[in-house]
Amino acid sequence: MKNMFLTHSKNKYYLYQILFIAFSLITSTNLNAQQLQTLRGKIVDEISRAPLPGANVILVGSDPIIGTSTDINGDFKINVPIGRNTIKVMLMGYEQKVQSDIVIIAGKEMVLTVSLTEKVNQMNEVVVSYDRSKDQKVTNNEMVTISGRSFNVEDTKRYAGSFGDPSRMAANFAGVNAGNDSRNDIVVRGNSPQGTLWQLEGLNIPNPNHFGGAFSTGGPVSMLNNNVLDKSDFLSGAFPAQYGNATSAVFDLKLRSGNNEKREYVAQVGINGFELGAEGPFSKKGGSSYLINYRYSTLGLMQSIGVDPGTGDATPLYQDVTFNFVFPKFLKGKLSVYGIAGISSIDLLGKDVDTTSTNFYGQIDQNLYPRYQSGIFGTSYERSFNKNTFLKISFGANTASNNYSIDSIDLASEQQSLYRIREGEFTDNRYTSHIQLTNKINTKNNIVSGVNLNFIQADYFNKDVIKGVTDRIFVDTKGEGFLGNLYSQWKHRFTDRMSANIGFNVQYFTTNNEDQTVIEPRLGWKYSVTNNSSIRFGYGIHHQNQTMYTYNVQTPIGDQIAYTNRKLEFTQAQHFIVGYEQTISNTIQFKVEGYYQDITKAPVTINASSYSGLNQGADFAPSDEDSLVNKGTGNNMGIELTLEKSFSNNYYFLVTGSLYDSQYKGSDGIKRNTAFNTKYAGNILVGKDFKLGKKNKTLSINFRATSTGGRYLTPLDFEASALKGDAVKDETRAYSFRQDPYFRMDFKIGYKKEYKASTLEVAVDVQNFTDNQNVFDQGYNRKTNTISTEYQQGLNIIPSVKFNF
Repeated sequence: MKNMFLTHSKNKYYLYQILFIAFSLITSTNLNAQQLQTLRGKIVDEISRAPLPGANVILVGSDPIIGTSTDINGDFKINVPIGRNTIKVMLMGYEQKVQSDIVIIAGKEMVLTVSLTEKVNQMNEVVVSYDRSKDQKVTNNEMVTISGRSFNVEDTKRYAGSFGDPSRMAANFAGVNAGNDSRNDIVVRGNSPQGTLWQLEGLNIPNPNHFGGAFSTGGPVSMLNNNVLDKSDFLSGAFPAQYGNATSAVFDLKLRSGNNEKREYVAQVGINGFELGAEGPFSKKGGSSYLINYRYSTLGLMQSIGVDPGTGDATPLYQDVTFNFVFPKFLKGKLSVYGIAGISSIDLLGKDVDTTSTNFYGQIDQNLYPRYQSGIFGTSYERSFNKNTFLKISFGANTASNNYSIDSIDLASEQQSLYRIREGEFTDNRYTSHIQLTNKINTKNNIVSGVNLNFIQADYFNKDVIKGVTDRIFVDTKGEGFLGNLYSQWKHRFTDRMSANIGFNVQYFTTNNEDQTVIEPRLGWKYSVTNNSSIRFGYGIHHQNQTMYTYNVQTPIGDQIAYTNRKLEFTQAQHFIVGYEQTISNTIQFKVEGYYQDITKAPVTINASSYSGLNQGADFAPSDEDSLVNKGTGNNMGIELTLEKSFSNNYYFLVTGSLYDSQYKGSDGIKRNTAFNTKYAGNILVGKDFKLGKKNKTLSINFRATSTGGRYLTPLDFEASALKGDAVKDETRAYSFRQDPYFRMDFKIGYKKEYKASTLEVAVDVQNFTDNQNVFDQGYNRKTNTISTEYQQGLNIIPSVKFNF
C-alpha cells in the first residue's frame, strides 16, 4: 500500500522509536570488550558437497598466523578478532579460495560453509585461469555463467534504503529498477515483476511479502527475514536449466542453520517490526540445531499497548515467523525442516484519507479492507554418497490467500450509509517437490539433473456490485493445475581457461484439460582471457504460464458464461547475453553485459487494442481482460555496467548503470513503450566504517543515489473520468506520456558496540533526504473534479535497534 507508514502524525512515531533507541543506549552496561570470537564451519567440494578433510584455513593478515586444518568431517574452528576478517582456504588439488568481509561480532558465533573447486589439471603448480574464488559475489549455483550474483545478510543490511529486504537490495544491481517507493516489486531488464521466480531451498514459493497480493511478486514489507537468510543467488537472465516458469529473474534463497553448539538470541526493532529470535542445539552430541525468528508490526504493537501510532484506523497489522530445524546425521545425510508463515491486514477508511491530494489506495467515499495470509513449509534431505555424487530431495506445501472488500460511503446521506461495491477472495494451495542429483564424473565434467513438480489448487472469486443491485462477476471458480519441470545440465571444463555448460528444461503445464509442453535449451560459455579477466556468453529459451486467475476470467454471453482464456499458451522469451568481467584487484571487479530478449506469445485481446500481458504487474492487481490470444510480441535490449569494491579497508562502493529499451505490440499492431521502460537507470552506493576509540565501537556511514528515466503512462481521459466519477485512461494513447526522471538519495548512519558476549547495533536510515518529488501516477480527484498528480515517498526517517546476545 502506498505510503502505508507515512501519515500526518509520522513524526510522533519517529519520536517514540528514537526515544526507545536513546533509552537502550543509556541503560546498556559498559562491559569490557571480548576481543576474540569463534569462527567455524565446513569445507566441501563445490559439486558433490562432500566434506574435504585436511584443508588449511588461515586468517589473512594475522601475525602470528592464526589457522587450522579441517577434520575428517571437513569441519574447522578458530578464534579470530572481532571485526571484519578474511580467510584463505587451501587444499592440494583444489583452487584456493579467499573469502573476505566476514563480520565477526561478540554476540554471535560465525558459522560458514565454504566450497572449493577442483583443479582441471592436477599437475599444474600454478593455476593460470580466471580465479572464480576471487569474485566476492560468485553464485552458489556453479552452473551460472552470466547475469548472476550472490548476496548475503551484510548486503541487505548495509545498503541505505534496503530495509534488510533482498528485493530492495537487488534494485541497486545493474539492469534492475524498483517498481515504486512503497513496494519491493522489481523490474529486471524491462520485464514485468510477474516474470520473477522465487525459490526457497529449491522449492517454488508464492509471493513472500506482506500485503503482497496473489498476483504480484512484491509488497510493502518482506516476510523474508535477513537474520535467518544464508548466502543466496539473484539471476537476471539466461538462467541455468534447473529454473523453469520464469522470464524475468530468479531469487534462489537459502536459509542458514542455527548454531549447533551454543544458544544465541537476537532482539530487534525497526520499520519491519519488533523481532525476537533464538537458535541453538537440540543436542550437541547429534549436531542438530534450531533457528526461529518471530516478528510483529511495530505500529501494531504500539497500538496494542495503548500508544497512538498516529495512523488513525489505517494501522498496518502483520506478523510472521521463520524457522529452520536441521538434523545433520539423519539416515547418513542431513534433514532440514523449515517454513515461513505470515498474516497481514489494514483498514483504509475514507475518513482517514487526505482530501487535499489524490490517494490511489484510498478514497474519501470508500472503505477498503485487504487481508493477506501466506504459509510456506518444506523439508529437504541431502546426502553425499561419495566424493562425486550428491542427492537432494525436497517436499513442500504452501498457501497464499488474499481477500478484500470495498464499501462505498454515501457522503450525501445523513448517516453516511455504506454499501458493498467490490469484493474478492483468492486462494492458492500448492504441493511441491524437487529431486536433484549432482554427479561429478571427473574434474572436467559434471552433470546436474532433476525434476520439479507443482500441484496447484485455486479458489478464486471476484465481483463488482453495480449500483448495489447487479453483480458483475469476473471470476468464480475452483480449479486445479499441474506444472512440472524436467531438466539436465552438463558442464565441461575444457581447460583451466575455458568452460561451457549446455542443458535443457522440459516444461509441462495442464489446467482445465488444456495441456502444454515445451523444450527449452540453455547454453553458457566462459573463456578466461587472462588470469583476471573473462568473456562470457549465455543463451536460453524461457517460458511462463499465465496466472490461474487469467485462465478463469469469465466472458458473459447473454445469460451464459464462457471461459475465453483457457486455451492461452506459455509466454516465450529468448535471452541472448554477452559479457566481459575484469578482476582489477582482490576486492574490485568490473563487469559489462549486453543483452537482447525476444518475447513472443504474449496475451493480447482478440480485437484490436493496446492491451498486452507484458504490462501486467504495473498496477499490482489482476487483469480482468477476457478473449485473450497468444499473438503479442515484445523485445528488451540494453547494456549494463558494474564497478564494485567489496568491503575491505573499512569501505566499499558499488556503481551500476544501464541503458535499455523495452517495447511491445498489442493486437492493434502498434509498437509502444512498455509500462516498465525508463530508458536508463544508475546507482551509486558507498559506505565506510570508522573505529571509535577502542576497537569495540564502530560508526558506519552509507550513502546511495539513484536515478532513472521517467516511465511511460497512459494519460487519463478527463471527460470520461468526470462522467464516471473515477479514473478512466485513454487507451488509444497507451504509454505515450512520459513522467519526469526519478531521482532519490538515501543516507544511513549506524553505530555498533561490542560488549563481552553481546553486540548492540543502532541505525538511522534517512530516505530521500533531499525530499525530491518523484511522480507516482496520474489520478482523478473526485472532490475537486481535476486530474492531479500523486507523488512517491518524500523524506522518511527510519530508526532501528538490534541486540545480539
